[in-house]
Amino acid sequence: MISDKPLYQQPWLLFMGILLVSFNLRPSITAVGPLIPMIREDLDLSNGWAGFLTTLPLLTFATFSLFSAAIGKYFGNARAILYALVLLLIGSVIRVLGDADMLFIGTGLTGIGIVICNVLLIPLIKNRMPGKIGWVTASFTTGMTLFAAIASGISAPMAIDLELGWRGSLLAWVGLLLIGILIWTPQLKWKENPKTEAGDMPNINVWKSRLAWDISMFIGVQSLLFFTIVAWLPDMMMDRGLSAVEAGILLSLMQIVGLSGSFLSPIIATRYKDQVGVVIVLGMMYLVGFSLMFIQVLWVNYVGLTLVGVGLGSSISLAYTLIGLRTRHDNTTASLSGMAQSMGYYLAALGPLLFGITFDLFAEWKVFIGLMLLCSVLFIYFGIRSGKSQQI
Repeated sequence: MISDKPLYQQPWLLFMGILLVSFNLRPSITAVGPLIPMIREDLDLSNGWAGFLTTLPLLTFATFSLFSAAIGKYFGNARAILYALVLLLIGSVIRVLGDADMLFIGTGLTGIGIVICNVLLIPLIKNRMPGKIGWVTASFTTGMTLFAAIASGISAPMAIDLELGWRGSLLAWVGLLLIGILIWTPQLKWKENPKTEAGDMPNINVWKSRLAWDISMFIGVQSLLFFTIVAWLPDMMMDRGLSAVEAGILLSLMQIVGLSGSFLSPIIATRYKDQVGVVIVLGMMYLVGFSLMFIQVLWVNYVGLTLVGVGLGSSISLAYTLIGLRTRHDNTTASLSGMAQSMGYYLAALGPLLFGITFDLFAEWKVFIGLMLLCSVLFIYFGIRSGKSQQI
């Protein structure tokens, strides 16, 4: 049966738009890592400044998460997301056009564009597709994770084998951005008057809510686990006999394995009144997975990392789902999304540094694994508190 709704109100077009936005939220970050040696040599950067290229987006995410809800309230979520995609496009172009200053300015702009989309997609899904929060969130986070892995894998071959250089390799992702902007633009035809609508909703200060802090800490611990593992796992596995290439492939495979959890966890979680059971299952996967890393036998480590990978993929999807489930109103959802992601990215930015300092002090991977287990316990604690059936 053909729907008589106008094109911009068709659910399939909105879903396609959400998917294409999600595809664009990680490549501009994950494509940079494999290209850092080329960028460092071409622009004569120190190791410190080269490393800052990966830290800058996280700091940008953490800071501008706090303002994203207000931006969405002012423009309307759909329009704000379109402006953010355009800003991401501008930043992606600027960073490949000149010297190191242009590189860092462009990288900062891409971070702002990404985080606005990240924060506002959650309340938009809750508002436009309230009966399909789990399924759409699953698709959104899976698409984001998938293209993060793709960008990591093909950025260096594009630069070297296709002879595009690091600038051409990064610029190639602009094509996907243009498609995303084109498909998203019809969503602006939805009648939104965010200034008026916001006045009809209760103005809740999420910073004074214990539940909001529990969810923020849950997302923070989840982010810390992910980015710390991404930063330090290759070094640990090279100490256990893998080559740099093999350690990198292992890291990529761990993230690819996590795609199954990324897609399934929101669908499963939304079938229950609360999500405590899902949190406990994921927490046990972390505890068992990290515990197996104490055993210096590679096949045992692979089993452990498979469990950790599924846990990481599931956790980020579950975290986004909880933001929608634990709030009653769209403006509260956006505020909680901004607060929780800000906390998450600040912890994510600090995690690899703090764990690195700890390793410098003790020079022992068992300490690193022990700290991962401690974070897993905190994950379970804050997850149980966040997973109970209650709302802000």
